Amino acid sequence: MNAAVRRTLQVSAWALAVALVVLPVVAVVNGWIGGDRWPLRTLRVNHDLQRVDTARLRETLLPYASSGFFAVRLDEAQAAVTKLPWVERAEVRKLWPDVLEVRIVEHRPFARWGVDRLLSEQGRLFPAAGAEVPAGLPLLHGPDARAADVVALYNEARDLFAAGGFSVNELELDERDSWSLKLGNGIDVVVGSQEARLRLKRFARMLPHLLARNPHPLQRADLRYTNGFALEWAKPGMGNGESGMVEATAAAVALLPRPAKRQLASRWPVLPIPHSPFPIPGSTT
Repeated sequence: MNAAVRRTLQVSAWALAVALVVLPVVAVVNGWIGGDRWPLRTLRVNHDLQRVDTARLRETLLPYASSGFFAVRLDEAQAAVTKLPWVERAEVRKLWPDVLEVRIVEHRPFARWGVDRLLSEQGRLFPAAGAEVPAGLPLLHGPDARAADVVALYNEARDLFAAGGFSVNELELDERDSWSLKLGNGIDVVVGSQEARLRLKRFARMLPHLLARNPHPLQRADLRYTNGFALEWAKPGMGNGESGMVEATAAAVALLPRPAKRQLASRWPVLPIPHSPFPIPGSTT
């Protein structure tokens, strides 16, 4: 037997030996064999979960755990857990000999966002589908990129109106960059795009006085005026949405400087006018 043939046989023998060693390892790691011999029997989850459905978590991990200790795809299992409702982030790891451990950080809801999402306390938007939404969350609207601005103004408005015993249920920033909100007692407040904080501060300060001197429910307040508000009151026998010029003029006069009060009083008769849009001078956006 010549040298070339001997070298070929030696190489073939080494290759066969390596294959006999490597192939079983590859088979175990890929779950082809050994899943029954080294099974994952225990699922360990952190105990501080409040909203994640542990039964659904178990169902999600079962297909990955069935591959066995060596073959389980931790990255794929972790990605699957992260997609579950209320999961902000997750870490999945295995512990010898038979434990699959999952650590989950849950979203803590701050508000509803638009039609089908929630906003977490960390400022992250996540789907509301499949989640049991807690009662009492405010409803916020706006471009996703402006979520921080919406939350900031909501917090300020909530504090301003809380001083008078009112709550803020909804706040919206529309595509024209204009703000509006709804109070807990049903009052719609149009704020506009300019000086939103100043307008809200002024209106929140005067709202208890406006309500105290009018027996009818206030339906809508338009703050887009330089020196006053346009108010719409519900009046018996006139239908919802009817307007009262007396109240609108009074609100405007209370904020105008002294020379302008006489001018406004002379221009606007103190009479209730159905369907009046309250065209108070100095309208802005």
